[in-house]
Amino acid sequence: MYKIVVAEFLAENIKRFVIEAPKIAAKRKAGQFVIIRLNEGGERIPLTIADSETANGTITIIVQGIGKTTKELNSLNAGDSILDVVGPLGKPSHIEKFGTAVSIGGGVGTAIAYPTAVALKQAGNHTISIIGGRTKDLVILEKELKQVCDEVYPTTDDGSYGFHGFVTQKLKELIDKGTKIDFVLAIGPIPMMKAVADTTRPYGIKTVVSLNPVMVDGTGMCGGCRATVDNKTVFVCVDGPEFDAHLVDFATLERRNRTYKEKEKESLHDYMCHFEKAFEDNLITSK
Repeated sequence: MYKIVVAEFLAENIKRFVIEAPKIAAKRKAGQFVIIRLNEGGERIPLTIADSETANGTITIIVQGIGKTTKELNSLNAGDSILDVVGPLGKPSHIEKFGTAVSIGGGVGTAIAYPTAVALKQAGNHTISIIGGRTKDLVILEKELKQVCDEVYPTTDDGSYGFHGFVTQKLKELIDKGTKIDFVLAIGPIPMMKAVADTTRPYGIKTVVSLNPVMVDGTGMCGGCRATVDNKTVFVCVDGPEFDAHLVDFATLERRNRTYKEKEKESLHDYMCHFEKAFEDNLITSK
């Protein structure tokens, strides 16, 4: 069992957990992830390690409650425990001194981009972060990124905070203004990562994306995370999760990511019905 030390909401449905996992904390590197299972018979889900403290033996994950398991996870609090936390898994981010390095995070993807932004700064890069959310309340980790990056640009779809527009539009603005960009890391929804790749391709800017959204098992055994990169089949969890964005077949990736959508909807529906019934039963009992 892995004890939750800290559990706090950063935004609506987005929660930060600090978990006791000393062996993982001692070995993890930027870009790696863990597989968690909340209980016996529970679903295995991959979550990127956002941060770690070797002195305290803890790792940090940031979770957006979308499906059944992530909502169930986000219902836990400090003092609760998680049955299984396996990792660190996946290949670490390739870090070197590129020059000017831009980390782009869309929504909860910002939590995945954060540790790589830290590592890029430590390698001597001039670091820029572009972080996006639909509204101001969904822009996360701005304060933390400002502590490690040279420039941070928040963006919102509705214009409620920072730059009014998408992260790709802010990236294009920087390029058009003459900012010499040597490296881009983009993490977020698949359409966003594709849009970043399309933005940087004409300029020949080295661009990497993290394909975490398609992982299931995390060990290369299930085959659920097959993707096509440079016309070759890869397993995201063991060959990645980071790949050259200009070589990723995003069309196939999006189709594969929709494979279990109906099953995921059914699972979430059953969980929410069970949750609501338990809540109603508790009200009746308390009366």
